[in-house]
Amino acid sequence: MAVLDMTLLTVLAVLIGLVTTCLACLERTQVRRAWDELGQRLRGVAPYLGVAALFFVLKRWTHEQSVQISRELDWDLTAEIYAIEGEFVAVMQNTIPDETIAFFSAMYMFGFPFLLVTAPILYLLASSQRRLKELLIAYVLNYVIGTLFYTLFVVYGPRNHLSSVSGLMYDFYPQTQDLTAAVSSNTNVFPSLHTSLAIVVLMLAWRSRREYPRWLGISGFVVSCVVISTMYLGIHWVVDVVAGVVLGVGSVYMADWIVDRMERGLGQSSGLEEESVSSEVSD
Repeated sequence: MAVLDMTLLTVLAVLIGLVTTCLACLERTQVRRAWDELGQRLRGVAPYLGVAALFFVLKRWTHEQSVQISRELDWDLTAEIYAIEGEFVAVMQNTIPDETIAFFSAMYMFGFPFLLVTAPILYLLASSQRRLKELLIAYVLNYVIGTLFYTLFVVYGPRNHLSSVSGLMYDFYPQTQDLTAAVSSNTNVFPSLHTSLAIVVLMLAWRSRREYPRWLGISGFVVSCVVISTMYLGIHWVVDVVAGVVLGVGSVYMADWIVDRMERGLGQSSGLEEESVSSEVSD
């Protein structure tokens, strides 16, 4: 019952954030035009939606097998990661006031899915669907690479390895543990996919900042809070987060390359009206 309650609460929070963001970022004429062209737009991104949907179905279907293989291999890197960073997460928990636990728990539980859902909706409604295609491929790349690491290596988070670190969110809101346990294992922390996927959203928000300037500000704030929350709540190590940043950045550049190849293969025009990250940085 706790899983159902938390799922419904998460859906409600994400919907509120999505509607609020759309009201802040979209113009009425833009929505009307997107509605008129909805069929055409969906057909244009259908191959990418198909790839993403197929992968996520396969990932869900093979999740238990992946965890079992990981435990049988037993290549545990937890001690090595601790040797690199030591008690950083414990110091972080002792430094940040306890009054922020509710806020960072909300960012972890609700802010993260808000980013993953809102970004594709905005890019479906954008003047070009190039960013949506890049986003979907980057999502898939993150999960493919992340799943590979999760299958090969066992890494326990700080809350499971250090007595000096508390699982703050689970201590204060134990009902959240059932939902997170349903979608991931406590040995799957390197790299941090919360971080990598949040970075993907932020990078594409930067690329689309001319069309959605407010989205850059909104996503930048939420991404920062999500990344901090993964460490403050004792779920991830700093090393996990750094690896997540590298994975997120790399997946965006790989997605850009893959979409170019797919568009040529499908004989479609990218319709890209924004400049690339490199050219925008030099503005």
